Amino acid sequence: MVKVIASSLRKGNVVDIDGRLYVVLSAESFHPGKGTPTTQIDMRRISDGVKVSERYKTTEQVERAYIEDREFTYLYQDGDGYTFMNQETYDQVTVPADIVGDQSVYLAENMTVTLSLHQGVPVSIVLPARVVLEIVDTEPTVKGQTASSSYKPAVLSNGVRTSVPPHIATGTRVVVMTADGSYVERAKD
Repeated sequence: MVKVIASSLRKGNVVDIDGRLYVVLSAESFHPGKGTPTTQIDMRRISDGVKVSERYKTTEQVERAYIEDREFTYLYQDGDGYTFMNQETYDQVTVPADIVGDQSVYLAENMTVTLSLHQGVPVSIVLPARVVLEIVDTEPTVKGQTASSSYKPAVLSNGVRTSVPPHIATGTRVVVMTADGSYVERAKD
């Protein structure tokens, strides 16, 4: 275990509080004009998924658990969760659905992700920042309409709704951010 100050914690870090592991969902520091600066940390207990919120003085010490980050390849989803394979050892690990969370819509077969493991047990997952998906439904392109600041609604091949520039048509492959599903650019392939 390593002790770190509360203000240095970031999303995805794993901390040990009273012998239980928590994954940090968000950490926000507050610096009031008067008084002590504090850090508000929202966490999820790994053992049962309960969400908790703690407030620490920014200089207070918190125990950070030793986590090993490894690259895994996504294989498939079944009733138990999502199965990934370590490319070096070919070991397979099943990650519960609550750890993958809302990011599951962006998982694609053979996608390389980073799994954080604590004593061999997966505690968090990081997907690639961008993925390429196809537009399956959007309004038709209007002739003479140029790329402007106005965007139109579209549905991606994974069912996620996003906004795209007016010149993007159904069937176009686009790059989107996995964090929020926002349009980045037309795919170059």
